[in-house]
Amino acid sequence: MAPSKTASTDSGRPPRRRAHTRARLLDAAGQVLVAQGYAKTTIEDVCAAAGYTRGAFYSSFESKQDLVLALFDHHSAHRLDQLEGLLQHPAPGAARRIGELLLAVDPDERGWILLFLEFRLDAARSPELSARLHEHDKAVTGALARLLERHGTSVDAQSLAMFLLASREGILARTAPGGPGSDEAWRAAVDVVAELLPTLLPSLEQAP
Repeated sequence: MAPSKTASTDSGRPPRRRAHTRARLLDAAGQVLVAQGYAKTTIEDVCAAAGYTRGAFYSSFESKQDLVLALFDHHSAHRLDQLEGLLQHPAPGAARRIGELLLAVDPDERGWILLFLEFRLDAARSPELSARLHEHDKAVTGALARLLERHGTSVDAQSLAMFLLASREGILARTAPGGPGSDEAWRAAVDVVAELLPTLLPSLEQAP
């Protein structure tokens, strides 16, 4: 069982130092988990990569699951920031760039996709973890819906956000293995999204 946060060796540290510890653990976890996968990575692996003890880990996270969900939150926020940049000042070709951002599996992103898919499959066997992942999904969907609403979507923002995220996950699962078939599926999906988005987000259609 995980040590209590109140009993951790980090509990008396200043908030700035605790935030620094958490950030280092997240950075180390991102590297180790993406390289090794969810099942093969232990808390000890993350602690070793970050240069911390288990006590420092449990001062920031309750479990490995808690750590992975925090990583997904951080990664999603970064993607939403990128999307916000493309929507804020749309230029010619913005719809295609948004499609590529949503659906691309570049070498850096591939490990993240495999980690997410592995974690989701694990959650399918655990009602408790499934409920926590659902809360993460709901938060990301809500954040994307608010972003789309700010940029004047012509359809229900929540529905569009759910559609885009579900499409993203399906295409990424299909294309993550790589190869000619994956490339063809990715290009076809980007073409469809690039055609569809200007009809749903008029600001893209009006880009100079």
